[in-house]
Amino acid sequence: MMITNQKRMAAEIFSRKEGKKVGIHRIWVDPNYLTEVTDAVQKDDVRMLIEDGIIKSKPIKGTSRSRARKAAFQKSKGRRKGQGSRSGSANSRSPRKQRWMSKIRAQRRTLKGMREEGSITPSQYRHFYLKAKGGSYRSISHMKSNIELDGLSVGGEE
Repeated sequence: MMITNQKRMAAEIFSRKEGKKVGIHRIWVDPNYLTEVTDAVQKDDVRMLIEDGIIKSKPIKGTSRSRARKAAFQKSKGRRKGQGSRSGSANSRSPRKQRWMSKIRAQRRTLKGMREEGSITPSQYRHFYLKAKGGSYRSISHMKSNIELDGLSVGGEE
């Protein structure tokens, strides 16, 4: 039983009715009424079958975003960043300059705070500032431990 013409006519009718394109693959025909559908030759006959519910249009299938949303949520928590997910060198992912800037700014901020509270003198501040600029300290804690090695007391561990 060939019902391609009927499906094409039904697609045209549904496209006009819904206001957007309905393809022939979205047309559903009730298998119990195939003889009535094959007898329908004109568009009016197809319209009657649509009204009777023998011919219907299937809903549009969309791509589910639930998996994408789940992945995005996991990424926001810091997951999915393993070796297999990385493209680009370590330097491109967090540039050396960026690391240096954040480290030196934190060290300079700490030194400035120590100078303002009076735990180091301005000349000592300048000495440690220049050592920090030269890259002598890995971190703030490393800098503080080196300052303590020089015989100065730094607040924090009480």
